Amino acid sequence: MTMTETETALPKEELARLTDELIAQFKTVFDPEIPVDVYELGLIYKVDVDDNYHVDVEMTLTAPGCPVAGEMPGWVEEAALKVEGVKSAKVNLVFEPPWTPARMSDEAKLELNML
Repeated sequence: MTMTETETALPKEELARLTDELIAQFKTVFDPEIPVDVYELGLIYKVDVDDNYHVDVEMTLTAPGCPVAGEMPGWVEEAALKVEGVKSAKVNLVFEPPWTPARMSDEAKLELNML
């Protein structure tokens, strides 16, 4: 996940707090078919926080035909809204670049016995 700092008036400490808390919240959202959270799976590609505390998230799915494709973006939006100070959130599904297991963290690979 990349957190962008483009032209923000938010202090670096505040952006760091938001980043840490957003990651913690994203780790509460699980793909129901895989016992690993969306962050460790590498499904979160990009997160932007603007000066008005609006969060834009670019994420993907493990497969375009994922059975929860219609629901998972809402789960991620709800997770972002739990972070103190976040006023709004929008998740955009993207499929470029396509997700591959190489995007998974070592923690996720260990959980799935892939190491």
